[in-house]
Amino acid sequence: MNDQLPGGVGISLLRVYGGKPAPDGLVGGSPHMHLACSEGYYVVSGRGTVQTLNSRGSIDTRLEPGAVVWFDPGTIHRLVNEGDLTILVLMSNSGLPEAGDAVLTFPQSYLADRPAYEAAAELTGTGETVLASAMRRRDLAIEGFTALRSAYATDGPAALDPFYTSAVNLVRPHIPEWRQRWRDGAQSASDATAGYLEALEQGSAEHLPAAVVHALAEPTHRRRPGMCGLLDVYVQGARPLTRGHLAPQRRRRG
Repeated sequence: MNDQLPGGVGISLLRVYGGKPAPDGLVGGSPHMHLACSEGYYVVSGRGTVQTLNSRGSIDTRLEPGAVVWFDPGTIHRLVNEGDLTILVLMSNSGLPEAGDAVLTFPQSYLADRPAYEAAAELTGTGETVLASAMRRRDLAIEGFTALRSAYATDGPAALDPFYTSAVNLVRPHIPEWRQRWRDGAQSASDATAGYLEALEQGSAEHLPAAVVHALAEPTHRRRPGMCGLLDVYVQGARPLTRGHLAPQRRRRG
């Protein structure tokens, strides 16, 4: 039985960090990059900007209620919160971001030293302490991000090569686990669609009677500190709704 979210995507509700500004005076999250996953935003409320940097250049994209923005792996991105910015985030390959498909834009000395990178990336403490830890991590990533944008302005796309190389080296040990998550998620969903199309082409409805309704009544994790803000995370594995889970139907009176 398929209990993953449609297409093997991942969904989370993100409340972008507010409060203390970063060293450049802007409020928001930590710039980082995904290496295997696309990311999409639907802006629920508030306003802000997503700053992006990739080989095509540096772009600031406005975020206002109803806006939809997405970008490919290899795009460094940073969310700027101009007031109560809340976003529904869609990630491809559902489990990969949770399994570490993200590299923060720390200065190159951290990126070249795995223990130093991991120590700087780790969040410690609880409550206000962990939020202070997230802000320290953000500020270090802003330092590297600022340097990358300055280098790009001078040297163009080649300025990103050292960061890309270091990011690949940091994540390579995780690839076997990521591949299995992909097989269980997005590849499984794609294979299922291929099977449906083949059955339909042959005039078969064999998969239709197996349909069920799935639901997640609440997030798997609430307000978990992430790179960009506090996350309500929904993971695959929703329980299918049976008649016993549905609201009782009122009997019509004749």
